[in-house]
Amino acid sequence: MSIDTARGFLAEHAPDIEIIELEQSTATVELAAKAHGVTPGQIAKTLAMKVGEQPFLLVAAGDARLDNARLRAQFGAKAKMLDEATVMELTSHPVGGVCPFGLATALPIYCDESLKRFDEVLPAAGSPTSAVRIDPQRLATLVSAEWVDVCAPA
Repeated sequence: MSIDTARGFLAEHAPDIEIIELEQSTATVELAAKAHGVTPGQIAKTLAMKVGEQPFLLVAAGDARLDNARLRAQFGAKAKMLDEATVMELTSHPVGGVCPFGLATALPIYCDESLKRFDEVLPAAGSPTSAVRIDPQRLATLVSAEWVDVCAPA
Protein backbone atom coordinates (compact mmCIF):
# COMPACT_ATOMS: atom_id res chain seq x y z
CA MET A 1 0.00 0.00 0.00
CA SER A 2 1.50 3.32 -1.04
CA ILE A 3 0.57 5.17 2.13
CA ASP A 4 2.98 2.76 3.82
CA THR A 5 5.91 3.98 1.73
CA ALA A 6 5.05 7.60 2.61
CA ARG A 7 4.66 6.60 6.26
CA GLY A 8 8.06 4.88 6.22
CA PHE A 9 9.75 7.88 4.60
CA LEU A 10 8.26 10.30 7.12
CA ALA A 11 9.06 8.03 10.09
CA GLU A 12 12.71 8.02 9.02
CA HIS A 13 13.13 11.64 7.89
CA ALA A 14 10.46 13.62 9.77
CA PRO A 15 9.00 11.59 12.63
CA ASP A 16 7.27 14.68 14.02
CA ILE A 17 4.99 14.91 10.96
CA GLU A 18 1.72 13.05 11.39
CA ILE A 19 -0.19 11.60 8.47
CA ILE A 20 -3.83 12.67 8.55
CA GLU A 21 -6.16 9.93 7.31
CA LEU A 22 -9.78 10.75 6.54
CA GLU A 23 -12.77 8.62 5.64
CA GLN A 24 -13.69 10.69 2.60
CA SER A 25 -11.66 11.09 -0.57
CA THR A 26 -9.37 14.09 -0.88
CA ALA A 27 -8.30 13.15 -4.40
CA THR A 28 -9.06 16.57 -5.88
CA VAL A 29 -8.02 20.01 -4.72
CA GLU A 30 -11.64 20.98 -4.03
CA LEU A 31 -12.39 17.83 -2.00
CA ALA A 32 -9.15 18.12 -0.04
CA ALA A 33 -9.63 21.82 0.77
CA LYS A 34 -13.17 21.21 2.02
CA ALA A 35 -12.19 18.14 4.06
CA HIS A 36 -9.24 19.89 5.74
CA GLY A 37 -10.91 23.29 6.15
CA VAL A 38 -8.28 25.21 4.17
CA THR A 39 -8.20 27.28 1.00
CA PRO A 40 -7.68 25.41 -2.28
CA GLY A 41 -4.28 27.09 -2.66
CA GLN A 42 -3.01 25.37 0.49
CA ILE A 43 -3.53 21.94 -1.06
CA ALA A 44 -0.11 21.06 -2.45
CA LYS A 45 -0.87 19.09 -5.59
CA THR A 46 1.88 16.78 -6.84
CA LEU A 47 1.94 16.45 -10.62
CA ALA A 48 3.82 13.61 -12.32
CA MET A 49 5.27 14.84 -15.58
CA LYS A 50 8.03 14.24 -18.09
CA VAL A 51 10.15 16.21 -20.51
CA GLY A 52 11.38 13.92 -23.24
CA GLU A 53 11.96 10.66 -21.42
CA GLN A 54 12.84 12.27 -18.05
CA PRO A 55 10.03 11.93 -15.50
CA PHE A 56 9.80 14.29 -12.52
CA LEU A 57 7.38 15.51 -9.87
CA LEU A 58 6.17 19.08 -9.54
CA VAL A 59 4.50 20.19 -6.30
CA ALA A 60 2.40 23.34 -6.70
CA ALA A 61 -0.32 25.26 -4.89
CA GLY A 62 -3.75 23.79 -5.50
CA ASP A 63 -5.06 26.97 -7.11
CA ALA A 64 -2.03 27.47 -9.38
CA ARG A 65 -2.22 26.71 -13.09
CA LEU A 66 0.69 25.43 -15.13
CA ASP A 67 2.09 27.96 -17.56
CA ASN A 68 3.32 26.10 -20.64
CA ALA A 69 5.71 28.88 -21.66
CA ARG A 70 7.31 28.91 -18.21
CA LEU A 71 7.51 25.10 -18.16
CA ARG A 72 9.22 25.10 -21.56
CA ALA A 73 11.63 27.83 -20.46
CA GLN A 74 12.49 25.97 -17.24
CA PHE A 75 12.88 22.49 -18.71
CA GLY A 76 13.91 23.26 -22.28
CA ALA A 77 11.01 21.43 -23.94
CA LYS A 78 7.31 20.79 -23.62
CA ALA A 79 6.31 18.94 -20.44
CA LYS A 80 3.67 16.20 -20.57
CA MET A 81 1.62 14.59 -17.84
CA LEU A 82 2.31 10.90 -17.14
CA ASP A 83 -0.42 8.29 -17.48
CA GLU A 84 -1.87 6.60 -14.37
CA ALA A 85 0.00 3.31 -14.81
CA THR A 86 3.36 5.07 -15.17
CA VAL A 87 2.61 7.29 -12.17
CA MET A 88 1.86 4.23 -10.03
CA GLU A 89 4.96 2.41 -11.27
CA LEU A 90 7.33 5.33 -10.62
CA THR A 91 5.88 6.64 -7.36
CA SER A 92 3.98 3.71 -5.80
CA HIS A 93 1.13 6.20 -5.24
CA PRO A 94 -2.22 6.24 -7.04
CA VAL A 95 -3.41 9.36 -8.83
CA GLY A 96 -5.16 11.45 -6.18
CA GLY A 97 -2.62 10.40 -3.56
CA VAL A 98 0.64 11.18 -5.34
CA CYS A 99 3.16 12.86 -3.08
CA PRO A 100 6.93 13.36 -3.00
CA PHE A 101 7.37 11.02 0.00
CA GLY A 102 8.36 7.35 -0.20
CA LEU A 103 8.77 7.08 -3.95
CA ALA A 104 9.37 3.73 -5.65
CA THR A 105 11.85 5.41 -8.00
CA ALA A 106 14.21 8.29 -7.28
CA LEU A 107 12.83 11.22 -9.29
CA PRO A 108 13.76 14.87 -9.57
CA ILE A 109 11.31 16.89 -7.47
CA TYR A 110 10.47 20.54 -8.02
CA CYS A 111 8.42 22.86 -5.82
CA ASP A 112 6.70 25.76 -7.50
CA GLU A 113 7.03 29.26 -6.06
CA SER A 114 3.23 29.33 -5.70
CA LEU A 115 3.61 27.32 -2.46
CA LYS A 116 5.59 30.10 -0.78
CA ARG A 117 2.43 32.19 -0.26
CA PHE A 118 1.47 29.92 2.62
CA ASP A 119 2.90 29.10 6.04
CA GLU A 120 1.42 25.62 5.79
CA VAL A 121 0.44 23.41 2.85
CA LEU A 122 -1.15 19.96 2.67
CA PRO A 123 0.31 17.49 0.18
CA ALA A 124 -1.19 14.01 -0.08
CA ALA A 125 0.59 11.19 1.75
CA GLY A 126 0.36 8.28 -0.65
CA SER A 127 -3.40 7.69 -0.82
CA PRO A 128 -6.50 9.64 -1.90
CA THR A 129 -7.60 9.95 1.75
CA SER A 130 -4.34 11.07 3.37
CA ALA A 131 -2.33 14.26 3.78
CA VAL A 132 0.23 15.99 5.96
CA ARG A 133 0.46 19.58 7.18
CA ILE A 134 3.89 21.08 6.48
CA ASP A 135 5.70 24.36 5.91
CA PRO A 136 6.52 24.67 2.19
CA GLN A 137 10.21 25.36 2.86
CA ARG A 138 10.46 22.25 5.01
CA LEU A 139 8.67 20.23 2.34
CA ALA A 140 11.24 21.29 -0.26
CA THR A 141 14.15 20.57 2.06
CA LEU A 142 12.75 17.20 3.13
CA VAL A 143 12.44 15.89 -0.42
CA SER A 144 15.51 17.71 -1.82
CA ALA A 145 13.33 19.71 -4.20
CA GLU A 146 14.50 22.55 -6.41
CA TRP A 147 12.35 25.70 -6.43
CA VAL A 148 10.96 26.68 -9.85
CA ASP A 149 8.49 29.27 -11.12
CA VAL A 150 6.35 27.47 -13.71
CA CYS A 151 2.78 28.34 -12.69
CA ALA A 152 0.69 31.34 -13.59
CA PRO A 153 -0.35 33.45 -10.59
CA ALA A 154 -3.59 32.27 -8.99
